Amino acid sequence: MEHIELTKLQMTKEPGLNERWVQNLLADNPALLGLGDLDVIETERRQPHAGRLDLLLIDRDNRTRYEVELQLGPTDETHIIRTLEYWDIERRRYPQYEHIAVIAAEEITSRFFNVIGLFNGFIPIVAIQMTALRVDDDQVSLVFTKVLDHTMLGTDEEEDQGEPVDRNYWSAKSSPEILALVDRIHDLVKEDDPSVDLNYTKHYIGLIQNGTAKNYISIELRKQHVNLLVRHPRSQELSDMIEEAGIDTLPYDKWFGNYRAIIRESGIDEHRDLLKKLIAIARDRYTRRWGSSYRGE
Repeated sequence: MEHIELTKLQMTKEPGLNERWVQNLLADNPALLGLGDLDVIETERRQPHAGRLDLLLIDRDNRTRYEVELQLGPTDETHIIRTLEYWDIERRRYPQYEHIAVIAAEEITSRFFNVIGLFNGFIPIVAIQMTALRVDDDQVSLVFTKVLDHTMLGTDEEEDQGEPVDRNYWSAKSSPEILALVDRIHDLVKEDDPSVDLNYTKHYIGLIQNGTAKNYISIELRKQHVNLLVRHPRSQELSDMIEEAGIDTLPYDKWFGNYRAIIRESGIDEHRDLLKKLIAIARDRYTRRWGSSYRGE
């Protein structure tokens, strides 16, 4: 097997490896950022009473625009403020789109995380670290690694418990068939973790364990079916798994970070393996995020 030597470069010290070079690479192939199938709206986009935005990208399927700023070297306050300023300008000018700020730098510093932490999750921002590698003697490869994904607002289970009700509320509001469908989904959840109970709220039915909401899945009741909401960041692997199974779905809910499957009575048996896998995947991510106390360990 041929051995390829890779040498990490500092772009600020390499002739020709400048922001314009990176900008041109991304303009030709925005998929390099790892943000999905994006199109370029404009480069060097002039901002009213400000400077120029390096790249404005769009996910046309999801009506999401990405305001991208590039920086060689480590992140600094000037670039952070500029990134947020351009994001704010664009979202005010085009409120019909979702807008996400993106900063791509050679080094995402701890100070960057400290500054972003001051906003308490109220600004959707993605941080991407750029690494330039020399391949042998005559080629340079640029690798993009996402180190901070944008935070969904108001999605923490502990903050989104909803107004509590009891089963009688939903018995009067729904039908026995729909509640039986909820119970069958609950049975699948209990196969993964027997200690989790249903948590009845005014707008949905979630999960609860030892008095604490654990809404890694939740259920919306409709007249003829239920919507199973599986809380997990959108990923190509998970999207492909759901699509290949042929289960009916609603569009991914980017605001709350949920996959949404339409479940009817026949769908429980037909898609049993997929539903169990989705429940386990969502629970595993919840466990990693909130720690081992989830299972009372």
